[in-house]
Amino acid sequence: MPDTEQPTAQTADAGGGEPGPAPDPVAELHEALSRADATAADNWNRYLRSVAELENVRKRAARDVEAARRAGVEKLASELLAIADTLEMGLESGATASAESLLAGKQATLRLLQAAFEKFNIEVVDPTGYRFDPQLHEAMSMQPSNTAEPNSVLAVLQKGYRIGDRLLRPARVIVAGEPVVSDAPVRDAPAGGEPA
Repeated sequence: MPDTEQPTAQTADAGGGEPGPAPDPVAELHEALSRADATAADNWNRYLRSVAELENVRKRAARDVEAARRAGVEKLASELLAIADTLEMGLESGATASAESLLAGKQATLRLLQAAFEKFNIEVVDPTGYRFDPQLHEAMSMQPSNTAEPNSVLAVLQKGYRIGDRLLRPARVIVAGEPVVSDAPVRDAPAGGEPA
């Protein structure tokens, strides 16, 4: 009779000892899930701390910007107080002062204002004679001119101001247009060369 026996499972490992217990896949999955949960919780805590720290930095930066803005406004206001005092003194003495002393007072007040502007880097934009620039100038009208180059600033109606590279107010200007061409016909001289 042919050999029909099924091979028997080996009951011993290559070393001849007893086999170890088979690994439990469910237990391995539970252990991997526990590790993943711990990693996720750790990452979540790190995220929350980072968000809180970022929010604190944002609030601190906003407070610093507000404090710097307030300090700048206070410095400018203290400079303007001297100008206000000078104007008040001029108004008080206006009824009895001479025209020359009032003019001298206005000139002194203007010098104080210009010194305050200089201290805070506020510059005048006076583009007379320069090419019209819509980034710095506001054209109020265009006027034909035989003396100025077309599209140049012919006259400044109101000076502009800037602080650093930032425009506070554009200069209001009149822009030069094309020269006026006379429509009068030119008469030819008579053949004899003498005026008629």
